[in-house]
Amino acid sequence: MSRMFSAFKRHALRSLFSLCILGVFIAHATGAIHLNLLEGLELMSYDARLRMTMSHQKIDEIVIVDLDEKSLREVGRWPWKRVIVSELIKQLFDKYEIKLLGVDIVFAEPDESSGLPVMEQLATNELKDIPAFKTALESLKPRLDYDQLLADGLNFRRVILGYSFDYRAETTQVGLLPPPVFNQQATAEAQQHFGIHLLEASGFVANLPLFQDNVISAGHFNVIPDSDGIVRRVPMLNAYKGELYESLSLAMARVLLTEPFVEFGTVESGGYHSVEFIRLGKTKIPVDSSLRTLVPFRGEQGMFPYISAVDVLTGKADPALLKDKIVFLGTTAQGLLDLRPTPVANVYPGVEIHATLLAGILEGKIMQDPAYADAMEIVLLLFIGLVMILILPIFNPLVAMLGTVLVIMFMFWLNIRILEELHLIFPLASALLLMLSLFLFNMSYGYLVETRRKKQLAHRFGEYVPPALVDEMSKNPSFNISMESESREMTVLFSDVRGFTTISEGLTPKDLSILMNAYLSPMTEIIHQHRGTIDKYMGDAIMAFWGAPLEDPHHASHAITTGLKMLQRLEEIQSDFQKRGWPPIKIGIGLSTGMMSVGNMGSTFRMAYTVLGDTVNLGSRLEGITKQYGVSFVVSENTCHAAPEYLYRELDYVRVKGKDKPVAIFEPICLKTESSESLICELDLHKQALSEYRQQQWATAQASFTKLATQYPERKLYSIYLDRIAYFQANQPSETWDGVYTFTTK
Repeated sequence: MSRMFSAFKRHALRSLFSLCILGVFIAHATGAIHLNLLEGLELMSYDARLRMTMSHQKIDEIVIVDLDEKSLREVGRWPWKRVIVSELIKQLFDKYEIKLLGVDIVFAEPDESSGLPVMEQLATNELKDIPAFKTALESLKPRLDYDQLLADGLNFRRVILGYSFDYRAETTQVGLLPPPVFNQQATAEAQQHFGIHLLEASGFVANLPLFQDNVISAGHFNVIPDSDGIVRRVPMLNAYKGELYESLSLAMARVLLTEPFVEFGTVESGGYHSVEFIRLGKTKIPVDSSLRTLVPFRGEQGMFPYISAVDVLTGKADPALLKDKIVFLGTTAQGLLDLRPTPVANVYPGVEIHATLLAGILEGKIMQDPAYADAMEIVLLLFIGLVMILILPIFNPLVAMLGTVLVIMFMFWLNIRILEELHLIFPLASALLLMLSLFLFNMSYGYLVETRRKKQLAHRFGEYVPPALVDEMSKNPSFNISMESESREMTVLFSDVRGFTTISEGLTPKDLSILMNAYLSPMTEIIHQHRGTIDKYMGDAIMAFWGAPLEDPHHASHAITTGLKMLQRLEEIQSDFQKRGWPPIKIGIGLSTGMMSVGNMGSTFRMAYTVLGDTVNLGSRLEGITKQYGVSFVVSENTCHAAPEYLYRELDYVRVKGKDKPVAIFEPICLKTESSESLICELDLHKQALSEYRQQQWATAQASFTKLATQYPERKLYSIYLDRIAYFQANQPSETWDGVYTFTTK
C-alpha cells in the first residue's frame, strides 16, 4: 500500500510541475506575461520557414535602376544635381519607355548647386545697374533652375515619389505630404470599429511642394524592424495627425491596378471584428492589427534585374530590359545607408524590399498572419501539453524521445505546407518549445528517480575504466549503458616485460610482488589519464583498449600517447628500481587499430568486459615482435593512419604468426611538431633505403642502410636489413617475392 502511495505521489508531483510549465506558455500566449525568449524563438522559426519556402523565382517585369557605386564613381557623389536626375527620368520614359517609376529617394531640399540664387542676389544688389547682366541672367535662368527642370521632368509622367515618416520624439516637418488615403474621421471610425493599433508618426521628411505637385502620387518608404532589429514587415498605411498615408509599394499597386480607393477588409463573426486585409478592388493585401504586411521575400538580393543608373543616363542599358517595365529608382551603395538586415540576408537593399512587396501584391502572394492565430496557438498548446503530461510518464525514454521528435517533425512539416499552399503563418516556436520542455522535464525527473540504478551500473564499469570516465558516463544521458557485445572500431594495447622469467628468478616472491606493483601502478595511471580501459593484467603483461565503453573518435591518438608516456615513465622509475637493488626493466608495446567485438563476455560462471577479434590478436603479435627489431613500440598500419599527427619509422612489411594477410608495421617516434631536422633526414633516408630494398636494388639499398647503420649504430633495424640484403645478394629471391617477411613464431 505504501509503495502504491509513493508511486502516486511521484506521478502527482510530476504532473503538477508539468502543468506549471504548460501554464507559463499559456500565460505568454494570452499576453498575461511576456517572455522575450519565446518571442525571439518565434521570429527565428519564422525566418527558418521563410528561407525554406522561398521560391527563388526571378521577376523581369519589375526592374531596379540602381544608384550603385559605379554610378557614384562616374557621375559624382550623391546628391546629384537635379538636372541629372531630370535627365535620368526623361531617359527612362522617353528612350526606354517604362510603364511606371517609383522613387525610393526623397528630394526634401532645394538644389542651389547651379549658383542661381547667388546670381539673383547680385542682380538685385551689386549688379542691379548693369542691364546686360540682368538680360543674360533671364536667358540663363531656365537652364540654371535645376529644381524646376526636375519638376518639368516629373510632370505628365507616371512617377510615384517616396518620402519618410519620423517616429522620434521631436517633431520634423520638411516638404509637402501627399493627400492621405483616409482622413481623420475615417481613421477614427476604423480604430473604433476594428481596434486597429496604428503606427503614429511624429513628423516627416517629404519632397518639395514643387515636386509633389507635379507627380501623380507619393508613398512612404519606411521599414520598421522587429524587436531583434530584423526587417520582416512594412506598414502599408501609416498614421500622422489622425490621417492614414499609403506606402510606396501600395501607391504603385493602386496606380497599376487603376484603383482610386483603398478599403479595409474585415472578418466579422459573433461580434468579433478585425481587419485582416486592405483591398484594392479585387486585390487583397493581408495586414496585421497595425496595418503592417509581411514582406514576401523570394530569395537573396538579385530577384529583380538591376541596371546601373549611369548606364541609363548614357544610353548603354539594354532597352529590352526596361520597355514597358515597372521601375524602382533606389540605391545599393553602402554610403547612402539604404541597406537593411532581413531574414534572408544581413545586408539587403531597401529598394528591393519595396520591389518584393509590389510583386507580392500584384501576384496575390502576400503571407497572412491572421488574428485568429493567437486563439489557435492557445488551443494547440493546451492540447499538446495535456496529452504529453498524460502519456510521457508511461513510455520509456527511447519511445518518448522518438515520439516527441516525430511529432515535432510533423508539426514543422505541416506548418511549412500551410505556408507554401495557403500563405498562412501560424505560431510554431511556442508549441515546439513546450514539447521540448515537457520532454526534458519528464526525462530529467525519470533520471533522478533512477539515479541509484545508474550509479550501480556505473560502479560495474568502474572495474574497467578510470573514475573520470565513470563520472562522465553517469552524467551523460545519451550513454548506452548496455554491456552487450557490439562491433566497434577501437585500438588495443599489449605490453609485456622483457625477460620477466629471469627477473622473477632473482627475487623473492615478496620483492617480486612489490616490484610489479611499483611498475604496474604508474603504467595503469598513464592509461587512465588518456581515457584507456584496462582489460586485464596477465602477470607482467597489460592489456588495455580505447573506444569503449565510451566512444572515442581519437582512440588511436590516445593509445599512441599512452605508449610513449609509458616508455618515458619507465625510464624515470628505473633509478628508484636501482636504489632498491632491482634489475632494470624493459618492455615491449604493441598497438593495433580496427574493428573488434567489445562487451561482457565469458561463461555462466564468470563474465568480463573485454575485446575479441583479429585486430586484438594482431596487437598481441605486434607486442611479441618488438624485440625482433630492437624497438620498444610497434603499431599497425591502421593505427598509423588513424593518428597522422605522429612521426613513424616504418619497420617492415610482415606476415605475423597465425595471419595470412601481410601488414605494414611502424615504430611511433614523436609528434610531428616535436621532430628535429636530423630526425627528418634519417627518416627520409630510411624511406629511400626501404624503397630500394623492395625494388631489389641491392647495391644502392646496401649503401643507404650502411650509411644509416654507421650514423646510428644503436639501431638494430638497419643491421637486420643489411643481413637480409647480404642473403639476397647470394640467394636471389623468387619472382613472386613481395618484400614480406613471415614470422613463424609468436
